[in-house]
Amino acid sequence: MAISSAPSASSPDRDVELDTAALRVLAHPLRLNVLGLLRERGPSTATRVGAELGITPGAASYHLRRLATGGLIVEEPARGTGRERWWRSAHRQSVHEPAAAPAERREAGRAYTRAVAVAAADRLRRAAQEVALLPDEWLDASAYGDFLLHLTPGDVDRMRGEIFEVIARYRNGDGEPSEGCAPVVVQVQAFPAAATALPPTGDA
Repeated sequence: MAISSAPSASSPDRDVELDTAALRVLAHPLRLNVLGLLRERGPSTATRVGAELGITPGAASYHLRRLATGGLIVEEPARGTGRERWWRSAHRQSVHEPAAAPAERREAGRAYTRAVAVAAADRLRRAAQEVALLPDEWLDASAYGDFLLHLTPGDVDRMRGEIFEVIARYRNGDGEPSEGCAPVVVQVQAFPAAATALPPTGDA
């Protein structure tokens, strides 16, 4: 689920830069996972989304409507029936670059960033449940890493840009995936270790 990326990894004709209203819509981990599911698996219904994410169809329908209100998904009326509505993602990925955001967008961006982190952790948890079932070739190629580095904010920004450049090289175009391909989630997290970069709170 490519939710947040650097500008170098985005494509203006296929990606959306999140405004304040969209950031507020996406400041919910479950809603991010609903959107990610549509981007990963293609068009779906509330019933199908609910079954995949372990929520009721009613809850899935609510989150789908909120995403539609934010312009992040659109309905596919040709595939629907009187009782069933199909939805698809309106964009390949959502882009939010905090450093370039105006002041009024930064607070909404904080809530969104927190939701992205929670949603990513949930996706990793669900992937962990399937590790025992993976074919050897996929298990051998998968990577789960956790590295402690000592960096400045500038170092992290440069490293992030380099990582996104690599991801952009491996991203498929609009054509059909080649034989043997499967959707692969590449998660990128770079953040200060807990309680090491917070401002002082006064005397204990």
